[in-house]
Amino acid sequence: MEFLKVDDSRYLVRLVKGEEIVSTLKAFAVQEKIKLAMLQGLGAVDDLTVGVFDTASKQYESNHFSGAFEVLSLTGTIDTMHGDFYSHYHICVGDKQGRAWGGHLNEAWISGTCELVVTILPGQIDRFKDLDTGLNLWKLH
Repeated sequence: MEFLKVDDSRYLVRLVKGEEIVSTLKAFAVQEKIKLAMLQGLGAVDDLTVGVFDTASKQYESNHFSGAFEVLSLTGTIDTMHGDFYSHYHICVGDKQGRAWGGHLNEAWISGTCELVVTILPGQIDRFKDLDTGLNLWKLH
């Protein structure tokens, strides 16, 4: 991974072949002491696991994909839960036939590159486990 701090609120981040997106972004955010940010990106992956949250069972169901995929959209947030690093990313990828697959990003391995813009937001938002939904939600109050 390489990154460039463009100004006080933006980074350009480039992941390289063989890196895993979620763990690499965690290492970046911890190193740079990022507490609240949003990100968007694109690139290419060849192995990924995404989830879909089942609101009835309050569980994630995972789907695994291997092959050549373009990252059509990678978006999400970096924040905290109980004061520690937390992230929430969604990804949409396209295959050779032009079909799109996506969901909550569990892990994805870079096959070529991944280019991201990380925008730092002022302040800090912590998360809490919401018992009604089973999700980790922003604590806005």
